[in-house]
Amino acid sequence: MKTCEILNLYNLSETIAADLFHGLAYPWEALPKISGFICELGKTLDPEKYEQLGEHIWVAKNAKVAPTAFLNGPLIIDEEAEIRHCAFIRGNAIVGKGAVVGNSTELKNVVLFNKVQVPHYNYVGDSILGYKSHMGAGSITSNVKSDKTLVVVKGGSEEIATGLKKFGAMLGDEVEVGCNSVLNPGTVVGRNSNIYPLSMVRGVVPAKSIYKNKNEIVEKSN
Repeated sequence: MKTCEILNLYNLSETIAADLFHGLAYPWEALPKISGFICELGKTLDPEKYEQLGEHIWVAKNAKVAPTAFLNGPLIIDEEAEIRHCAFIRGNAIVGKGAVVGNSTELKNVVLFNKVQVPHYNYVGDSILGYKSHMGAGSITSNVKSDKTLVVVKGGSEEIATGLKKFGAMLGDEVEVGCNSVLNPGTVVGRNSNIYPLSMVRGVVPAKSIYKNKNEIVEKSN
C-alpha cells in the first residue's frame, strides 16, 4: 500500500529522528527502535542547546516545560517545544521542534514531528505523528486490540501483517483529527487528510481525504 510508505507520509527533514527511519519501508517498523535511538542520539546533542535533566532525558534549553509536567526517559524534547500543565510523558518519546503537548496529554513510545499539536486530553501511544499534524481535544490512539492479537494494517482488499501487539496510529503530515475521535490499532492516515469529530477510525485513510465515517471517505476538492 503506497499510502503507508514512509516517504508518502512524512517529510523527514521535519524531525530530529530522520535517521530512525533509514532503510525502513513502513513507519511502524520504527516503533521497537525508538528507545535505543533516543539513547544514542541524546549523547550527540549539543550541550549548548540541550540540557540533560536525568537519565536519558534531553530537553532543549529554549523549550517550555511546565513544572507540573512529568518527564520520564528515554526522551528528547526539541527546540521551542511546549510541554504544558500536567502532561505525562511516560518515556520512549521524541517531541519535535515547536510541538505542543498539552494539559493531561499522555505520550508513550512515540515520535512527534516538528509542529505537531496534541494539546488537550490526548493519549498517543506507539504512534508516529507527522509534521504539523493535530489531534483535537479528547482524541486518542488505541494501541492494543481488545483480543490482544497482533495488529494488521488493512486498506481495502490489502493487508500488511505488522508483527506488533502494540501499534496506535501513523498520521501523515498535516493531518487533522477531530475532537473525541478514536484511532484504532493499525490506523494509517495519509497526508493532508481530515477526520471528522467523534469518529472511530480503523485501517488506511487515503491522502487528501475527508473521513466522515467508514462508509464515507471523500477526496478533498481543490
